[in-house]
Amino acid sequence: MLPMNDISYYAERRQRLQSKMQHGIAIIPTSAEVVRNADAHYDYRHDSHFYYLTGFAEPEAVLVLIAGGKPQSILFCREKNAEREVWDGFRFGPDAARERFNFDAAYSISQMDEKLNELLGNQLSLFYPIGADLGWDARIIKLRESVKAQSRSGVAAPNTMRDVRELLNEMRLIKDVHEIALMRRAAEISCGAHHRAMHFASPGQFEYEVEAEFLHEFCRHGARQAAYTSIVAGGGNACTLHYVGNNARLKDGDLLLIDAGCEFHSYAADITRTFPVNGKFTGAQKDVYEIVLAAQAAAIALALPGVSWNDPHEAALRVLAQGFIDLKLCCGSLDAVLETETYKQFYMHRTGHWLGMDVHDVGEYKIDAQWRTLQAGMTLTVEPGCYIRPADNVAPELWNIGIRIEDDLLITAAGHEVLTQAASKTVVEIEELMRR
Repeated sequence: MLPMNDISYYAERRQRLQSKMQHGIAIIPTSAEVVRNADAHYDYRHDSHFYYLTGFAEPEAVLVLIAGGKPQSILFCREKNAEREVWDGFRFGPDAARERFNFDAAYSISQMDEKLNELLGNQLSLFYPIGADLGWDARIIKLRESVKAQSRSGVAAPNTMRDVRELLNEMRLIKDVHEIALMRRAAEISCGAHHRAMHFASPGQFEYEVEAEFLHEFCRHGARQAAYTSIVAGGGNACTLHYVGNNARLKDGDLLLIDAGCEFHSYAADITRTFPVNGKFTGAQKDVYEIVLAAQAAAIALALPGVSWNDPHEAALRVLAQGFIDLKLCCGSLDAVLETETYKQFYMHRTGHWLGMDVHDVGEYKIDAQWRTLQAGMTLTVEPGCYIRPADNVAPELWNIGIRIEDDLLITAAGHEVLTQAASKTVVEIEELMRR
């Protein structure tokens, strides 16, 4: 049973943030609803920082935290409105939200400016997401000036402003047991979707038909959204890193690269698998695939606590570069290819990124200009690739081969856990699965 309904995790995170603030007030709004066209909106997605601290998924909401002295946790949200609930669905309202989500106080969003004018008084520091939203920047400045105007009454405005994301990004980088449970489930659903695609795909289909199988598999397991726009790229389309057209017809003899993962209760999976549309790798495809798979294995082997973030990337890069030399894609010694970066014709991105509530999750990669070390509780992707476009220096049998293999990892005290291990990725596994 997933602990998704236990609100104690959110309250504990608020308390940790308050202790990091030491003193002052934090104002953290959720995302605004966005109009798609006419009076239709895009599917609503709350702000990740706000949800991380509240578990509250409604729009038009703001969290206020006061640290030092007597800490307080305050929510501003929409009022109950029977008429709007007929049209748009259930709203908690301030009273129910306070009780259900364990806030010290909750008020109508319409009262926010008035209440903040009081709450900001005599606070030494103000924490909020500086620059994230120009409208909020202007609103915060106006509120601060309003408090300054009360100086003759002995009320002081905050004299320092800090970006609250500096604290939250570091908190979110280390996942708690609640988050890990949700990420395991997101990975499990996404692995099943990749297997479904391998069973389904065949020459003559359109890429979007395969994409539809993913979305169906996500939705039927309670993951109503993809974590990002799915990449379903057949043949040469796989050599475009962020290809999302997904509208070409699949051809016999081509590879199909699928980069897709679901979002489950606000947490992302991110998996890439590459397989032959007809179920059988050609000799050239297999040669390139095995190089990318070996590069990924080298990177995963170094995804360990205490190891530099960059070490897995460097390990993968050395395997890829040597493979490119063996395939006569690059010329010269391994050190020369790495130094001159001629490998970038075929591999131009890094080997991974943080993963969590956002598919490219928050957290610094360097501390004081040095690559940070991996720690237990961090979650990341490992995703080397090879993209061979037609070129004069490339043998024709290698043209339009695009391969990426991506898994999601949790760093543990003992090493790592590959959350997406269930998704088949060896040549033998893939061909056997597609044969069945």
